[in-house]
Amino acid sequence: MAKESSFDIVSTVDLQEVDNAYQQAARELTQRYDLKQSNASIEFSRKDEAFTVSAPSEFVLGQVQDVLNGKLTKRGIELSALSWGDVEPATGATVRRRARLVQGIDKDVAKTISKDIRDLKLKCKATIEGDKLRVSSPSKDVLQSVIAALKERDYGQPLQFTNYR
Repeated sequence: MAKESSFDIVSTVDLQEVDNAYQQAARELTQRYDLKQSNASIEFSRKDEAFTVSAPSEFVLGQVQDVLNGKLTKRGIELSALSWGDVEPATGATVRRRARLVQGIDKDVAKTISKDIRDLKLKCKATIEGDKLRVSSPSKDVLQSVIAALKERDYGQPLQFTNYR
């Protein structure tokens, strides 16, 4: 009998890189001429894995968000790893927007990915294990085909393929 090869599909974000991007963005807010005196701020809660961006207007909020997105991109964090909430009014005629980091694959997305793998009609098996999926097959070529097919699709969050054996 042939040995089974497998890999895991996960969705994780390196919190240290996110923290570094946050520090850079916060420093840029204090140094950039157009944002220096605007009372705009960024807060990052490592425990909650969430950002809170505050600004005096929606326009300035958009600029601060662009600064943060630029720093995250430079650090290799995909922007689809952030789930932004709605703009909400805050105290003192300011606005606020929260974003949380997407960690792990929830059940609905995992079922969608599993269904897409089955629809490829390749000789492989996908099993959901908590917040990750394991895909196994006797053929490594089939696993490579699955990875290539999944990279072409968008599931609203970044996917990594780990433990390839």
